Amino acid sequence: MFACIPQPLRYAEALLGHYARLARASGAGALQDGLVQAAAQLAACELGQLYLLDAGHSRLELAAQWLDGRLQPRETASLPSDYDAGQLLHYCLCQNRRLCLDELDASLYPGDFLPEGSKPWRSLLCLPLTNGQGQVAGLLLVASRRARALQGFADSLAQLGAFVLAQRRLLGRLHASPIEPVAERPAALPSASDYGLIGDSRAMRDVYRLIGKVLHNPVGVLLTGETGTGKELVARAIHDCGLRRSKAFVAQNCAALPESLLESELFGCRKGAFSGADRDRPGLFDAADGGTLFLDEVGDLPPLLQAKLLRVLQEGEVRPLGATVAHRVDVRIVAATHRDLRALVEQGRFREDLFYRLAHFPIELPPLRARDEDILRLARHFAAKACAFLGRDACRWSDAALEQLAGYAFPGNVRELKGLVERAVLLCEGGELLPEHFDLRRGPEDNDSTLNLRQRLERVERNLLFDCLRKNGGNQSQAARELGLPRRTLLYRMERLNIRAADL
Repeated sequence: MFACIPQPLRYAEALLGHYARLARASGAGALQDGLVQAAAQLAACELGQLYLLDAGHSRLELAAQWLDGRLQPRETASLPSDYDAGQLLHYCLCQNRRLCLDELDASLYPGDFLPEGSKPWRSLLCLPLTNGQGQVAGLLLVASRRARALQGFADSLAQLGAFVLAQRRLLGRLHASPIEPVAERPAALPSASDYGLIGDSRAMRDVYRLIGKVLHNPVGVLLTGETGTGKELVARAIHDCGLRRSKAFVAQNCAALPESLLESELFGCRKGAFSGADRDRPGLFDAADGGTLFLDEVGDLPPLLQAKLLRVLQEGEVRPLGATVAHRVDVRIVAATHRDLRALVEQGRFREDLFYRLAHFPIELPPLRARDEDILRLARHFAAKACAFLGRDACRWSDAALEQLAGYAFPGNVRELKGLVERAVLLCEGGELLPEHFDLRRGPEDNDSTLNLRQRLERVERNLLFDCLRKNGGNQSQAARELGLPRRTLLYRMERLNIRAADL
């Protein structure tokens, strides 16, 4: 009798049965296990997986897995949530798009996240799951060892996943870790390569950690720090690694244009709005619709434009110059300044309400003098790029040149270092970079009275040891030979200067 029931009706009955079982689940773990089992059985697939973002939205955790008819033990492995062109999971997560592959070719689509077996996986369906705020919270995946069309299951499985996330919220477990670890493990340190930035110093690792918090959250970000610290690079990293990476990234320096031109540049204008406005022209907010608008030197924004920017942030609407009607835009604002905005607010030169809107999530970029371990690595990187641009063989570095850079304070930060290295490469004729190729002007920062002679020498020595160890891939024996030191002496100096293997 059951065989006479039409297929869609049988599927609907099975789907309702899974809903009923999930509604009776008493905890987050049971909900997650029930979801992967239901997804695999409904789609007639051998594999069902549920991935969830951790509380900090920086790691993607395998929360539950159904394989070949039974639940699997909870995994402790995790993946960085940032977009990686080689990972299908990261594509679905960061693009917030469904992915259905009826013919999964392993040579075209790397599937390292899929369990290994005697037979290859032939078809796959991956669905992003959103929470109550519309943010991507995880992924639901089913896969089969047969070539099958799975697109027809996408809507019902996505709704089932949304139901499970809602149930988790009701159980008060939304912000809890989706995995119950079997053993305590240290949190993974963010890597510089995750965001296309260079530097592994402790100060930069703090920056990477903060970047990971905002990649998948549509909050405004305020980048602060001295000039030349790379604020635009961080803004681009937030855009390129986040959910809006497929849309435009638009940058505008608020100090580069007079007020009259900056207003039309940002908000657009209508024909006849002012002399020379011979046509309607969209502004940068329209150009960045769906993407990110980077406002550099926002502390120099004139008072009138501060008010208009505040309205955009509050209402999500833009009214072009000369227009009577506003229209909606969906733009993420990343602002940057080297000024102390709080001091400007106290002086009455910057709106307090706008300051709190922009400073929803502040990230302060460290000056280069606070990133001693990164100086020589950055210098080598800029030299390699300059040599490649000029079509030259790579330049060698003299020990004296490295020592000179390691002890310099760089008041102009990374921008100054880049310019110094590029100039040195142009001046270098013998294939070796020497101290005379670098125009280092000593300033007050280099004569810091808070450091005595021993501390200054240790700072230089620490930078040189870091550089040599990194160059040798952390191999202490090779580094000791290159430095002309016994290995025991190198280990003693590393301990004295607080250089740990984890820092490399």
